[in-house]
Amino acid sequence: MFVDFTKLPNESKIWIYQSSRKFYPEEVKEITQKIEGFLTSWNDNGNEIIASYQIKYDRFIIFAVDQTLESLSVTAIDDSVLFILSLQATYEVELLDKLNVSFKQGEYVQYKDLKEFQKLVKKKAVSAKTIVFNNLINTKEELADNWEIPITDSWHNRFL
Repeated sequence: MFVDFTKLPNESKIWIYQSSRKFYPEEVKEITQKIEGFLTSWNDNGNEIIASYQIKYDRFIIFAVDQTLESLSVTAIDDSVLFILSLQATYEVELLDKLNVSFKQGEYVQYKDLKEFQKLVKKKAVSAKTIVFNNLINTKEELADNWEIPITDSWHNRFL
């Protein structure tokens, strides 16, 4: 069952899929419709899944699931990954590579592979104050508190 993101408890499980490029406005509209359709019909062996999503910076797709009553089965998680793979193919973007780095440069969000990001750090194009996106967080509460953080507070700090 698709619900408003704000209605989900802070303990809700989240998955963050960062796109290798910014989505165009018309793509965001299409993706929104596709996600809402998927979440409306998504189930766990016939049991309703209470879920929502957000699209942030026209680049991040964030799924959230209320797991306070029961955890999702592997089958349900696989269904969501298959859905994300279909978006990946349709829009010719990378959504599942967790090792690529997204970070802010001014008002823009940049996306680099890890080696390129390391080069930027060495060239001092990225500083200790640079805001990175911690896509390894697990809950809605962490999304609010620990998703956009200075590089010094992230696992990326080892490159400084």
